[in-house]
Amino acid sequence: MNKRNKTIYLSVIGLLLIALAGWYARAFILDRERASDKFNGQRAYADVQTQVAFGPRIPGSGAHAKFLDWLRTELESAGWQAEIQQSEAMGHPIQNLVATRGAQPPQLILGAHYDSRLWANRDPDPAKRQQPVPGADDGASGVAVLLELARTLPENSIPVEMVFFDAEDNGEIPGWDWLLGSKAFVQSMTVKPKEMILVDMVGGGNLSLPMEASSNVALRASIWDTAAKLGYGKIFIPQVKYNIEDDHWPFIQAGIPAVDIIDIDYPYWHTTSDTPDHVSAQSLQIVGDVLWTWISRQNQQSN
Repeated sequence: MNKRNKTIYLSVIGLLLIALAGWYARAFILDRERASDKFNGQRAYADVQTQVAFGPRIPGSGAHAKFLDWLRTELESAGWQAEIQQSEAMGHPIQNLVATRGAQPPQLILGAHYDSRLWANRDPDPAKRQQPVPGADDGASGVAVLLELARTLPENSIPVEMVFFDAEDNGEIPGWDWLLGSKAFVQSMTVKPKEMILVDMVGGGNLSLPMEASSNVALRASIWDTAAKLGYGKIFIPQVKYNIEDDHWPFIQAGIPAVDIIDIDYPYWHTTSDTPDHVSAQSLQIVGDVLWTWISRQNQQSN
């Protein structure tokens, strides 16, 4: 190889190395951007704290109204259209908040209730059993997971509608019943989604999510399989443990496959100790990772 050819050869090699280095740098930046776009459990935990700081979100209360204003602003900032659906049940106003993105009809509804219970009837102290529940796990955790998904789901994901149900949690109290918001929503639906996933009480520090009995078997298995592949098989336990009356029931009764993701063994359920210090950012991260990944895989399968 003469001197001239050697110079050309080295120049070509140099250019290739520069191009390769640029490609790796771009790939690294894109990977970091993709990672930063994924679910953030710490941010979700801060949303739990914010909700509880409003006070108990009892239907008709000032805290309830402040919550709705805050949630609507957060969703719109994340690029979603947020609408409050007004109705009435048992003489109580019902305000479900529905968030959509894009013009396509939803294939999937993600749901969580945002109201908190009027009475802490399971509190170990009898003197506190008619005090309101702060609702950190029972209410705020599900909302926080959905809100963080709203911030981070890719815009090209399958069409998702998020529904934040009102008036779920006051059954067995005179003048009330369970699931008032979800029943009202299902009755008003004009387009049926393909599937529905409910997220309820998913922030406890010792999180345990066995399968719920009335949930759709195939949909349930798909979600729990995703959790196992992510290394969360000891949290998403592939065994049926309870049959739970929850906001997924009206969807099942309407013929829509639905799943309830819930830790019903949370020890502070319906007590005055359902506070943010008993909620874990790591638990929120686990549930968020599973749903973020599951939805992303549905998008890949649909393409």
